[in-house]
Amino acid sequence: MRYAPAVTDGPDGSYQERFVQLLAASDVIRFGEFTLKSGRTSPYFINAGQLRTGSAIAGLGAAYAARILDAGLDCDFVFGPSYKGIPLAVATATALAELGSDVGFTFDRKEAKDHGEGGVFVGTQPEAGLSAVIVDDVITSGASIRHSVELLTGASVRIVGIIIAVDRQERGTGTQSTLDELEQSLGVPVLPVVTVREMVEILHREGDLADDVVSAIRNYLDEHAPLSE
Repeated sequence: MRYAPAVTDGPDGSYQERFVQLLAASDVIRFGEFTLKSGRTSPYFINAGQLRTGSAIAGLGAAYAARILDAGLDCDFVFGPSYKGIPLAVATATALAELGSDVGFTFDRKEAKDHGEGGVFVGTQPEAGLSAVIVDDVITSGASIRHSVELLTGASVRIVGIIIAVDRQERGTGTQSTLDELEQSLGVPVLPVVTVREMVEILHREGDLADDVVSAIRNYLDEHAPLSE
């Protein structure tokens, strides 16, 4: 499938700017003091579960579609891991179709179905010779993405890229960022729609983030930055 050129700019800014505006308006990104699973105390928190309306999921799909086009990823279908990835895959495929790139969408069942159409996959059926882009919200342990890769490669599908919402740009278990660790171990590009630093700069530039909050986030990111930077 050949993609149409990405339309990255519009009257309301780039797709990254529109995406950040959506995250802020939907209360996906919060500022304060939050204890993460890692034990770190973070000055911000991202909860993609706040995107729970039709307009919000449509905006999310539009941002993911724009990132896919921007990266020039050529695929036959978009895969979203169950359950959170299901609406994301559908919204992304819908947005791609609106941009002139009609691709399939697929998601997995938690348990294989042994009646009816059967199998693990719903939607476009993965098979040898097809290529896919995986969409997920954020990277925590990476377990969901790794499982998705195993499922698709087990069906002889070529994975051309993985799209996530936000790159936290923090050090993972080693010296690299969590994103870089995942990308290196899977051998597949992992691309965020926006990074935390980009998001902070956009909100600060638009007057939606106070100087002290910006400083706190920058200090936090510097403290937990990948050692390879």
